Amino acid sequence: MGIEPLTEEQYRELQKLGAFDTKTQSWLKTPAAIAKLGGAIFADRRFDTVFVYHNTAPCFYRGRAFRGSLRV
Repeated sequence: MGIEPLTEEQYRELQKLGAFDTKTQSWLKTPAAIAKLGGAIFADRRFDTVFVYHNTAPCFYRGRAFRGSLRV
C-alpha cells in the first residue's frame, strides 16, 4: 500500500498537531541498528510529554498499533 511507519521525528511533529496516543501506544519505524539487535521502538503521549520506549521485535505487533504516513 505504500504506508510507512512514522519515524520518531515524524511522531514528535505529529504530536505538535494534537494529543495522540494518550491512552494507547504506537510502534515507530525502528532504526536499522536497533532492529539488527532485535529491538523495536514505540511511543505515546502522557503528562503532555512524548515518551519513546523500546521492546524486543517478537513483541512488535502485540497490543499496539502504528501510525503511518502515505505520500501521494
